[in-house]
Amino acid sequence: MSDQRTAALEYARQNKEQTLKLLETFLSIPSISTEPENQPDMQRAASWVAAQLSGLGMQNVEIFPTARHPVVYAEWQGAKGAPTVLIYGHYDVQPADPLDLWQTGPFEPTVRGESLYARGASDMKGQVVAALKAVEAIVKSGGLPVNLKWLIEGEEEIGSPSLEAFIAEHKELIASDFALNPDSGMIGPDDPTITYALRGLAYFELRVYGPASDLHSGIYGGVVHNPANALAELIAGMHDAEGRVTLPGFYDKVCPLSKEERAELARLPTDEKHFLEQTGAPALYGEAGYTPAERTGARPTLDVNGMLSGFTGVGSKTVIPAWAMAKISMRLVPDQDPTDVAKQFNAYLEAKAPKDIRWEVTEMHGGTPSISDRNNAGVRAMAAALESVWGKQPYFRREGGSIPVVAQMQRMLGIESVVAGFGLPDDNVHAPNEMLHLPTWYKGIEAFIHFFINLGS
Repeated sequence: MSDQRTAALEYARQNKEQTLKLLETFLSIPSISTEPENQPDMQRAASWVAAQLSGLGMQNVEIFPTARHPVVYAEWQGAKGAPTVLIYGHYDVQPADPLDLWQTGPFEPTVRGESLYARGASDMKGQVVAALKAVEAIVKSGGLPVNLKWLIEGEEEIGSPSLEAFIAEHKELIASDFALNPDSGMIGPDDPTITYALRGLAYFELRVYGPASDLHSGIYGGVVHNPANALAELIAGMHDAEGRVTLPGFYDKVCPLSKEERAELARLPTDEKHFLEQTGAPALYGEAGYTPAERTGARPTLDVNGMLSGFTGVGSKTVIPAWAMAKISMRLVPDQDPTDVAKQFNAYLEAKAPKDIRWEVTEMHGGTPSISDRNNAGVRAMAAALESVWGKQPYFRREGGSIPVVAQMQRMLGIESVVAGFGLPDDNVHAPNEMLHLPTWYKGIEAFIHFFINLGS
């Protein structure tokens, strides 16, 4: 082990208490990006990040205004001939509601047992501070062996509406060899994980209309098609008996899994028992011919996220509702495109919707899937780093969720991302009592130290 590596690791271990206090300060800022009343807190969080970067000796630290919340940028370009890593993160957090379910205040960071509880602890202020403190340890132990650029935004939790325009306007400024994106997690505390593929998203609201107003179900039942029934019939037809989505052309661009990739996914400790324990479901469901790990990351899905129609209060009211609504989302895999899927969804409805109802679709949100090269220099450096800390080869997984910036950087900057963070499945992300497992987090800081030094070797 090199002298600098040893010194940096020792620095991180000796400064754990200071590192925790720094994170607690960051977490105490209620930087909720969706709430207008938290606008001053968003500015305060951006300024806090900028101050930390300046304190590390980063150069050209700047807070760029956007249509909503600012982007914090910084760089250090002193390692001649070494690669440049763009570190991505976000300082905004989800709302804390419902507040009555929190054991302690969401913006009053509290350690209980081995975990730190606060909104944003895992997603993703803890991950941002892990990168900051890893860089600090290296700077204090001989200097950075790689070039760095930082892009820390404030709109990820509201869909990053300003980020694409920012990237387009500042391509030369943020040009890099690859990106480090810690906005992710591990399968378990003993299971180091690199995420190399992310699903995209196509989200719609489908409304079905029938009579001009609610009708008495005794007088009109049997002569007017109930919109709620029609909606249920349409939704039921969106899957076949094998669990496959029936939208026309839905699978045309789905990249098949290779034998090698299926073997790698089979290593994941996420078998049927794992998902049953995680979900509490009585049995698993999904597309025939694929394992649970493949279904959740490598195959596309269609799900109803919410439904509303008619009378839903206490007691009974015998009506045929005038309309029915469903929120429907599709998780997409390479090389599906949300624009294509919108056309497929409309084509299905045109073919299957009965003529005695009227329907309309509103496109709510779309994001492209991404898949990264598992053999690029950044991934190799991270894999070695994780193995150094955990003593085992990391798992490579396809994540079922979405991180749109990864696909944006591929498309707009031509760079791959190393997606590796240290949140855990039970961190209550986006829920009350969000937490960060501190032993895993401290290991994560050491892994980032190994990662940066590996790149410079």
